[in-house]
Formats: sequence, structure tokens, C-alpha cells
Amino acid sequence: MNIAFVLLTHNPDEPAGIERSLASLAQGLRELGHRTVIIAAGPATPEDDPDLLRLKTLTLPRPALEDDLHALLADPEPARAEVRRLLAAHRAELVCWTDAVWGLGYLNPAPADVRTALMVHVLRTDEPMLAALAHRPAAVLTPSAFLRDQATDAGLDTGRWSVLPNALLQHAGPPGSAERERLRRDGPVRIVARAEPHKGTAELLTALPAALPGGLGRKLEIVLAPAGFEYWPGMQEQTIAECRALAGQLPEVRLLPALPWRQVQPFLAGAAVTVIASTSPETFGNVAAEALSVGTPVTGYDLGHLPALTGPAGLLVPLADGPERLWHTVAGLLADQHAYHAASRAAPSQVAGHTPAAVARAFLDATLRREP
Repeated sequence: MNIAFVLLTHNPDEPAGIERSLASLAQGLRELGHRTVIIAAGPATPEDDPDLLRLKTLTLPRPALEDDLHALLADPEPARAEVRRLLAAHRAELVCWTDAVWGLGYLNPAPADVRTALMVHVLRTDEPMLAALAHRPAAVLTPSAFLRDQATDAGLDTGRWSVLPNALLQHAGPPGSAERERLRRDGPVRIVARAEPHKGTAELLTALPAALPGGLGRKLEIVLAPAGFEYWPGMQEQTIAECRALAGQLPEVRLLPALPWRQVQPFLAGAAVTVIASTSPETFGNVAAEALSVGTPVTGYDLGHLPALTGPAGLLVPLADGPERLWHTVAGLLADQHAYHAASRAAPSQVAGHTPAAVARAFLDATLRREP
């Protein structure tokens, strides 16, 4: 089967959840023998592969704002026509808009005989979202029951929506028990996050000296990565600058550059624990899933999909308790040998079913299901 996805911001190794989940799903579909292409805006990069198709009619600045995209698509016909030509040239039998806006779901530029699906990774109830739903895609896919319930509460009709979890791009075995014990005793705490204020990194760094006056007693290593989009001009630069200034006052803290996707799992495998400090609910939690897959316990706030994803493989605290309580929880878990190893042993099973092929099968089941 020939399957096309549209995500205008897609780039290889883009540090963003939708891009990463799409790459994993595309890999799973190829493992099952299907042909998969991804249609994205320009500019091209040296890392592009032949199945990443760049639009000639649409080039995004980096980073791009949603307002930039709306301005570029003030006359949508050139991009709409080019997408249709690409779908026809590649004989697409199914096209998936990966977002109402960034995935062009609101335009729905598909030939009449091509089946369509819409992904919803972030709740929105605005005009583009309503337009995307009004095109009546054959399937609406969301990464968690949490997000589906959020959409229901917001007044959207989700009766036929399907939950499609994000897949892990690769499999990596967790460290052995002796190495895991060494990590518990003196391994680093590691955090991987997009450079976004709602990831809570600055609040964590601000709270650390008051929460643990003697320090962590180990390194705190933080990967902050800027993506190809942001919510307001300068958002990512401001976030990185604030975190860099805070880290400069904390001898244990190292701020690290972005990692290629395939290095995230090994990086988290070498952590004693990871912290998901997002102050807005994660609708899935890719970083947490990567950590769990290699036996690294997860700590964070009990928001969004994180409680269901983490289960017994970590400790979560109420957001209202704040970052100081979160640091105490991290320190307490590391100090409790029995609880720590129980969490570590439970971690891989939490995401064992999230392989690219398994998620690809679920995708096909949802998108090709016939209406009753």
C-alpha cells in the first residue's frame, strides 16, 4: 500500500514529538512492506532521504510561527495543487494529515478517491481544527486516551476517534542489574527537553538550591533542543539563555546541545533517573517512553498521559506541590534501593508493545476500518 503523511515542519532528527512519532510509524509501515512518504515544507536538508518530499511552493523560516504559516498560505491554491500532484505521482492510497494546521488537515488537499486520516497530537478547538474534522476523515487518531478525553470535555465528538500510541524508533536493552545499581548510587540525573518554557526546566533549576541545599551529590545533565517551530518570536532563545544563566550558578549542572534521535535512548540508559517537569500536560511523553524502555525510572508531575505511561516505573507528584517537592522525590527514590530497582524492573514492560511494527498495524486497523 502507498501511504503519505503531511507534516510541514518535518526534518530528520527534529527535536519534537510529532516528528519523532511520525518517523517511528513510517518505519513500522515499511517493516510491514508498505511504501511510505512524508510531505514537508522546504528548505531541504543534507540529511533528507528519498521518501521525504519537499514542497517547492512552501518554504518555512526556522523557527516558524503558526502566523508565518497562515501568511504563507494566504492563497493556499499553489500548495494545495502541489500536494495533490505529489499524491498522484506517488499513487497514494491513504494520506494522513498529522495536524489540523501543520499537517494541512484544514485544507484537506487530497484527490477525491484517496482515503484520509487526521492525527490530533495537541488539543485545539479552533476554526482550522473544526474545518479538518468537517472534511470527515476516515479516522481520527490521538496518542492517548487522556487527549481523547480532553477533546470530549472540550465539546468535540470523539466517539469514533482511535488511540494510537507513539512508537519507539529503536529497541535497546536496559543496563544490567549491577550497572543499574551503580547508576542509582552515583549516576547522573538526565533530562531531555525541547526548549520550551512549559517543559519546566528553568523552574527546576531555580528550585534546586532551596530544595537540596547540599546539592544532588551527582551530575545533572540537561539536553535542551530548539525545534523548527515556536509559539512566539524568540521563545526558544529566551528559554535556553535563562537555563544557561541558571546552570552557570550550579556546579553540578551541565547544559548539553541537542542529540540525534538514535542517541536519546543510550543517553537516558546512562541516567540514574530522568525528570519530566512539564507544567502543561504531556499528551503522550516520548522522552518518558525512551527512558522507560531502557529501565530508567521516571519522575515528574502527575499530568496528562504521564501517570498511565509511567505506572509503577517511577514516582509522580502533584503539580501544585511544585519543583522543590519534585527534587525531594528524585532524591528519595535514589536513596531507596528497593523502590528504585522495583521501578527500574517495571519500566521496560510499560512500553514493550510500542514497537514501530505494532503501532503500524494499529494505524492500519484504525484507518482502513470500514464504517458500519
